[in-house]
Amino acid sequence: MPKDGEITIRVVDARSADAQTAMAAYFAELDSLFTNGFDPGDSLTADVAAYDPPTGAFVVAYTDADEAVGCGGLWTVEPGVGEIKRMWVHPDARGQGLAGRLLRDLEQRSQAMGHTRTILDTNEVLHGAITMYQRAGYVAIERYNDNPYAHHWFEKRWVESTSSD
Repeated sequence: MPKDGEITIRVVDARSADAQTAMAAYFAELDSLFTNGFDPGDSLTADVAAYDPPTGAFVVAYTDADEAVGCGGLWTVEPGVGEIKRMWVHPDARGQGLAGRLLRDLEQRSQAMGHTRTILDTNEVLHGAITMYQRAGYVAIERYNDNPYAHHWFEKRWVESTSSD
């Protein structure tokens, strides 16, 4: 697996083969990790339109050999609020900072869309993800959705820049 610097992150259509393959791998991994498994239902197809620009984005991380090794999505849940979804890095590409790069990329896109805060949820067994979100400045908030697999909900607020003369 290449070093982190050899990986590029590109916006793709969430309906594309690479996006669908990455999300399917993510869902399969969740199914193996969660105590009672994970049933994505129709998530691979039902909510992909929410990632369409200009109110959403789906990104895939690629090696120099054009192999998809990570993904993440962002959608607008209400004016000013973006939600990060489907963050995943292939096991062979972990430990190189790629998850952090994906998170920063999605955060930048969220801000560019005019969001003043970005929210996300995660499962209690995803310790690495929880730690990464906290280190990135996400703070715990109350439950904001009915995701049966989520145990933690986080937000990060974006300070609007002000110019002083």
